[in-house]
Amino acid sequence: MDAKCCVYRGVAYGIASIAMLTFAATLAAAQGSGFTDVALCNGKDRSSPQPQIDGCTQLIKENADNPKVLAIAYNNRGNAYTTAGKYDLAIQDYDASIKVSPSYAKPFNNRGVVHQKKGEYDLAIKDFDSAIGIDPNYADAFANRAETYEKKGDYPSALKDFNEAIRLEPTLKVLWNERCWTRAIVGDLQAALADCNQATQLEPNNAEAFDSRGFTYLKMSEWAPAIADYNSALRIDPKLATALYGRGFAELKNGQRAAGNADIAAAKAADQNIVQQFAGYGLR
Repeated sequence: MDAKCCVYRGVAYGIASIAMLTFAATLAAAQGSGFTDVALCNGKDRSSPQPQIDGCTQLIKENADNPKVLAIAYNNRGNAYTTAGKYDLAIQDYDASIKVSPSYAKPFNNRGVVHQKKGEYDLAIKDFDSAIGIDPNYADAFANRAETYEKKGDYPSALKDFNEAIRLEPTLKVLWNERCWTRAIVGDLQAALADCNQATQLEPNNAEAFDSRGFTYLKMSEWAPAIADYNSALRIDPKLATALYGRGFAELKNGQRAAGNADIAAAKAADQNIVQQFAGYGLR
């Protein structure tokens, strides 16, 4: 059963999954490349992925004998292809980056993200393993591997990786919400509640944080605070299927039959798999 992240996010949830690495402009310029190409390959123009693809392509052409520039340019172009949804081209570029610089951790992490997007979870974990082997302090790789374990339903392994990611980078706000959810899944409810409290403080306008805390209260059979948190989530994102279903579940348990049935119906309309997903979390 997929983790909550997949219910309404669907893709890697942005823990610097497609991280950028900045060129030293003088390095590229020394090889004959213009500053414009360097800036574009670094993602300066975010109007679409194409400017980054064009800038990186030019740098690749002009720096055939510079492995460091090639590795970064291939990685960054792979990032742009990933943004464009051209996953096969992205993987080709990450492969090229790894070939010219096998000790460069970022293309392993980023290729893992693409494999995860394609549902190739074992390949994704293998790449995250490689990224962490190169850089044991790579918080993004731990976080992305944690999400992949969630997608596989291996919540204990996901929790271990979220613990490590938070130890390495406690200011990465989304991690607190994701660890809250994972802890709630495995039944560590008081610790989950503490994480969700931290998440809502760090991101008071994040519907997902209130949704996760509402889910934790559901697991604790505390219907009133669950409803209050789902209300907060739905004020921010009125179409959040997990919050609609969770609130409906709590309302039914709290004797609010009409409201509960209405919320359950709205959740089903938004996500036809929502009932099975919550059943997988132990909430029928």
